[in-house]
Amino acid sequence: REVAQSSPLIHLTTYGYTTEGRPLPLLVVGHVDNPSPETVRATGKTRIYIQGGIHAGEISGKEALLILLRELSQGDHAQWADSLVLLVAPLYNADGNERVNLRNRRRQNGPVGGMGTRANAMGLDLNRDQMKLDAPESRALVGLYTAYDPHLSVDLHTTNGTRHGYYLTYSPPLNPNTPREIDEFLREAWLPAVTREVKAKHGWDMYYYGDAYQPRGTEEPGWYTFDPKGRYVSNYIGLRNRFGILGEAFAYATFHDRTRASQWFVEEILNFAHMHATEIRERTAQADARSLVGDSLSLRATFRRSDQPVTILMGDVTEERNPYTGGVMLRRADVLTPTEMYEFGTFRPTEWERVPASYYVPPELRTIIERLQAHGIEYSVLQGDQEVELQEFMVDSVTTSTREYEGHQGQEVFGGYQSATRTLEAGTVVVPLDQQLVRVAFALLEPRSDDGFVAWGFLADALKAGQAYPIFRR
Repeated sequence: REVAQSSPLIHLTTYGYTTEGRPLPLLVVGHVDNPSPETVRATGKTRIYIQGGIHAGEISGKEALLILLRELSQGDHAQWADSLVLLVAPLYNADGNERVNLRNRRRQNGPVGGMGTRANAMGLDLNRDQMKLDAPESRALVGLYTAYDPHLSVDLHTTNGTRHGYYLTYSPPLNPNTPREIDEFLREAWLPAVTREVKAKHGWDMYYYGDAYQPRGTEEPGWYTFDPKGRYVSNYIGLRNRFGILGEAFAYATFHDRTRASQWFVEEILNFAHMHATEIRERTAQADARSLVGDSLSLRATFRRSDQPVTILMGDVTEERNPYTGGVMLRRADVLTPTEMYEFGTFRPTEWERVPASYYVPPELRTIIERLQAHGIEYSVLQGDQEVELQEFMVDSVTTSTREYEGHQGQEVFGGYQSATRTLEAGTVVVPLDQQLVRVAFALLEPRSDDGFVAWGFLADALKAGQAYPIFRR
């Protein structure tokens, strides 16, 4: 409220509510008269959404964004408003943020008075909810994407695990279905420029997110990134044909240094965006304009190894005592050990499928239709019965996970497509694939997708060996 009241460039609004009813604040920064989506989009400027606190124990991003907002209210970074409109949400997991406890993330170097929880009030990880949309926070966020349609979304975290030498690591969208216009520009221009500028101005190293380890079932150790599935916020953004950037401040740097690293990271992202605002808009428009009907998209993927080893800066830590608990916290030591290893930072498809012209969802699958609506996916409804030549996926077998994950027991279906003629009843939902959200719709509705409605168990009652998958395609 203070920064919004102190500057005509900053407007305070909300974009939804948490599980426990807390409002989710959004600050719109730019040359606009009000913070409405219609006003923001009418500027024609590049729109950038930045959020902190999706995991409320990883809170340096929230503090960094509050610092940045204070600076903007004082007239700093005024040039950004010439080409950008910023949408800043300092605190996403507001319910988790209220659950401060000294036992949360105890080995992280502060804040020493405790921090919030990873999960929201439903016990869900909001960074695993972008496809299934179980949480009101997730639905609010996707509603923001639909309403404001930001060209870039930035999601700020803090790392776990590896004791590397970087103050912050980052990632573009990892799903192999990310448009090439997005992936190439992030990897070849935007993220390298941010890395160079932070190093030149502050002397701090940043690099692609990873952990130095050997995953179970893999052949060799290396620098491994995380999962390519769309359930992760930054990956989901890529499936919407938009730029996504994940930032992970190093857990064992001090809280002060983590906050500064996040702040400087965002500043350089925005400096680059300001200078390349037109190209950013053009690239997202190119991705939207290209039809994928008839092409193939990935259903499942695995790590791709770099052609040559890369040099990773490994680090070290020292032990400190938390003054309130006496427990051990780890602190980044000023040690950099260049280490050669292969990088597993991208993914290659192991299974793919043709993109159809449309899907047909029967009206009784209300849960599926409601979630398509929540994603903002375009569809129409048959007004009368209609005979259609289509493809149906005949189920050979179904496996169900023995454990629950994020409130669901996942499934995998096996089988294949065959041609058929069916009479579709009035009320059937028709989802065309010549739309911006083709990649999201495909991932949700294809039966073999590793992050769709089948994978999350939404169709468990409708999947039986020898019968057709209840959603058809043409």
